[in-house]
Amino acid sequence: MFTNYLTEIPGILVGHAQNTAALTGCTVVLCPRGAVSGVDQRGGAPGTRETDALRPMHLVQKAHAVVLSGGSAYGLDASSGVMKYLEENKSGFNTGVVRVPIVASAVLFDLGIGDPSIRPDAAMGYDACTAASNGPIVEGNVGAGTGATAGKLFGMKQAFKTGVGTASLKIGRLVIGAIVVANPFGDIIDPDTQQIIAGARSFKKVGIQFGRNQYFADTLGSMSSTVGKAILKLAGFSNTVIGVVVTNAKLNKEETNKVAQMAQDGIALTVRPAHTMMDGDTIFALATGETREDVNIVGAYAAQVFAQAIVRSVKSASPAADLPAYNSINTQND
Repeated sequence: MFTNYLTEIPGILVGHAQNTAALTGCTVVLCPRGAVSGVDQRGGAPGTRETDALRPMHLVQKAHAVVLSGGSAYGLDASSGVMKYLEENKSGFNTGVVRVPIVASAVLFDLGIGDPSIRPDAAMGYDACTAASNGPIVEGNVGAGTGATAGKLFGMKQAFKTGVGTASLKIGRLVIGAIVVANPFGDIIDPDTQQIIAGARSFKKVGIQFGRNQYFADTLGSMSSTVGKAILKLAGFSNTVIGVVVTNAKLNKEETNKVAQMAQDGIALTVRPAHTMMDGDTIFALATGETREDVNIVGAYAAQVFAQAIVRSVKSASPAADLPAYNSINTQND
């Protein structure tokens, strides 16, 4: 049922740019012709741009790009480079004087891994646009996923490497795609097995079964213990899941916002705990308008596609900064 790439939807381009030494980067989803847009933000520590414009009761109906970036609030600067690229290519909201590209953005905190003095900037955002294509999307330690991690209850040294993931689903003429950068405070669960596949690692390798080893500490269980409660008070705001859901369905702005809201269930299916005060959890939705479909169907399956993209963000990642990744641990357990 699931295929792979968000770019299976016509008119959608995706590009990455990153600094592999500093372990940070950004990912851009371009829709130069514009797409009806919406957003849903949950969690207590967001970093965003242009989210008000995407909500109902506002003038602008369409966005021309969404930027997912590392660098915490500094990474919002990458959007300026995307605006420059779109302006040069005559894409944007026509004000009668100039075209103003509508570029929404959400950032994740990756400053605890790599070099915190280097963050995505306008030049990196522009580079992501020049690299954008409608072909297969590279996943894992690229773009905004370059410094992504999961499971930070016990600090970064006990965390686990994640990255960028994408998935898509076809139902007749309807296509729904998602791209996700998973950087949660909590653990990531494979909904098919209900097993932790990324998260806080135990100090003594006692916890949830992973392969043939007791490996993960189980954040949800650990945070309710006496020690966990004490550690939780010191937990940083260095987490979030950010992503974009795109459909070729014809939706209005209210419906597109509803799809973004329903897609948040994809986080609830895969992240434990989800939407904490330490997470930013922001999902954008774009509708390109090529086929008619009931918004309830689009939203329900958007959650499933988003969950699948989160799983792929784990399974495509590689070790970095002395943190293990799914494939490296599986290899050890084989």
